[in-house]
Amino acid sequence: MEIETDRLLLRQYTLTDAPFIFKLMNSEGWLKNIGDRNIKTLEDAEDYMKKNYLVSYEKHGFGPYLVSLKKDETPLGSAGLYKRDNLEHPDIGFAFLPEFANKGYAFEAANAVMQFASETLGIQTIVGITLETNLSSIKLLKKLGLSEVGNYTYEDGEELLLFSN
Repeated sequence: MEIETDRLLLRQYTLTDAPFIFKLMNSEGWLKNIGDRNIKTLEDAEDYMKKNYLVSYEKHGFGPYLVSLKKDETPLGSAGLYKRDNLEHPDIGFAFLPEFANKGYAFEAANAVMQFASETLGIQTIVGITLETNLSSIKLLKKLGLSEVGNYTYEDGEELLLFSN
């Protein structure tokens, strides 16, 4: 599975991407807006990927995708679909390393994921969840065509805003 845009390549993660996941999940933006997933070693990153990413590909046919630059395959971030047990529809998620923020990559990647979901996977309804304080994610979800429809309580009890297309 590979998705290509003008500037980006999106593909499924493999365990060889553990160093990137370690870096991304310990970046300031991830910790602030998504939360600490307790990824302290490369082994933790691999275990997290096995449990949450590789299983999702097998079980649902989708999951998070590594986003890299088309020209040199530099990894920038992650964008993909997540199926949560207590949400009827998959939600779109995205996270990028700080040095790649505000360059349009998140919109380009997330928009490609939305198109892939609709055209290839036949998924018409996509939701999004984010913190009320994560203004950049709220802006991006709206730019993707999602509207705020209510609240969502995450598995750890945290209250998030819920968006849907």
